[in-house]
Amino acid sequence: MHDMPLPAPTMVARLPVRDEATARIILDVLGETLDIGDVATTAFEDTDGRWVAALYFRNPPNEAALRALVELVSDAETANNITFDSIATTDWVRRSLEGLKPVEAGRFIIHGSHDRAAVPAHRIGIEIEAALAFGTGHHGTTRGCLLAFETLLKRRRIKPGRRRASRVLDVGSGTGVLAFAAAKTLRQRVVASDNDRPSVRVAKENAALNRVGALVDVFEATGLDAARFRSGGRFDIIFANILLPPLKRIARPMAPLTRRNGRVILSGLLPAHANAAISAYRNAGFVLERKWLVDGWVTLTLKRSRH
Repeated sequence: MHDMPLPAPTMVARLPVRDEATARIILDVLGETLDIGDVATTAFEDTDGRWVAALYFRNPPNEAALRALVELVSDAETANNITFDSIATTDWVRRSLEGLKPVEAGRFIIHGSHDRAAVPAHRIGIEIEAALAFGTGHHGTTRGCLLAFETLLKRRRIKPGRRRASRVLDVGSGTGVLAFAAAKTLRQRVVASDNDRPSVRVAKENAALNRVGALVDVFEATGLDAARFRSGGRFDIIFANILLPPLKRIARPMAPLTRRNGRVILSGLLPAHANAAISAYRNAGFVLERKWLVDGWVTLTLKRSRH
């Protein structure tokens, strides 16, 4: 566990919302979008029966930027109703994440260090220390990607240990959960990238923690233009668990990186956004293979059908 000193004072942003489901969706997006390790999120019902989404910041946030992000995820009224308050110094990041239970997705179990010994021998454990960063696998985007990956494994669309190594790329890898799942299952090298430097650092630390440091090549990159993506040939499977706008931007650049009949697994999509993502990837030469709905989030598996 990495201890990170907390400056005083800490800031809390509170967002009144319609119901618990709305709070969870907003917090899921914000938790994946904001700087890792800098914010903790929670949702609760106040004494008036209204739901509140709360974000606890180590450092004062850019209030205008946060309102703009909330408006993108929800609506202008919710963004305008955010209140900001200073609170006494406490490690809210750690406190809010204490006691997280292991998450199961097919053969995979995502857990903290305190549950390491409880992972059954026939399951694949992925250890993510909650205090390090967000991206602990505790919501539907990560679980959806893991379930989609599990389905490809069961259908033998990708095979561990085969003569020609299955090449895997994780775009926007965050803490590295999906890259580690692929590396542990296929026992082969995985490429991972993120446009956030602290995320890259955390993913490297987590790779060492999971004993896949030699298998996961994680680096900082924005988009898919870096030459590093093209060295070594095309990919059999590409994960991209990000939001709709960047997913649409990388649809065409992703096509030449994907082997014919290779698969891309996309998430970070609300149900209302799924058709836009499908359309963007269809225009880039992909066909929809399966759609998943997990905890209010959509995950898509698509196959590349053209050269």
